[in-house]
Amino acid sequence: MTTPDPEPKWTPGLEPGGQVSPGETPPAEGGTHGISHPEPPELRKGWAAMPLTVIMIVVALVVIGLIAMAVAL
Repeated sequence: MTTPDPEPKWTPGLEPGGQVSPGETPPAEGGTHGISHPEPPELRKGWAAMPLTVIMIVVALVVIGLIAMAVAL
């Protein structure tokens, strides 16, 4: 049966006392910079004029239709 932790004196790359010597572990971050593809532009916050205009026209048509239905009764 093997133990999960190997014997420290037989483990390669360890200094006396069980410390890892410099250069034995990989760097914390990659050596490449930047992105691989351009990111899409950020969306603007708020409403544009065209969607607000379309919404107001639809609301106006619904109100006109409701008033016409009430008058027709």
